[in-house]
Amino acid sequence: MIFPLLRIVTGGVLLVSGFEKTIHPYQNFLYAIQAYQMLPGWAETLTAVLAPWVELITGLFLMLGLWTMQALRWALMLFAVFIVVVAQALLRALPLDHCGCFGSWIQATPRQIIVFDSFCFLALMVLLRHLAKTQRFSLDERFTRR
Repeated sequence: MIFPLLRIVTGGVLLVSGFEKTIHPYQNFLYAIQAYQMLPGWAETLTAVLAPWVELITGLFLMLGLWTMQALRWALMLFAVFIVVVAQALLRALPLDHCGCFGSWIQATPRQIIVFDSFCFLALMVLLRHLAKTQRFSLDERFTRR
């Protein structure tokens, strides 16, 4: 029972994060991306427009258990990127008050969010390793029964 619950919670994190960014103008997230001083301008804009949708869809698929293996891999990739981006900001001592991960809904410091993202990454690794248990109570399970 813990695996499906962990899948739903981790998916919920991505869903909430992506949803918050999609209901507000992309410039809000663009400002957060620019604070990390990592990408050229065109890539910052592209990321601000596309990344929230990738988070939202990946989170939704995880929560529903639809294409679970692929959704877990996408989520792993997202959290790996999040960890690298925040880690480089910490190493460079960039003056960030909060990470910008959840927009205005939740404001966490980079140190807090790197711990949280690392926990999510490890949880996703465990879920992928135990895919059959992770797919319990999922749409994948329902569709493969027929």
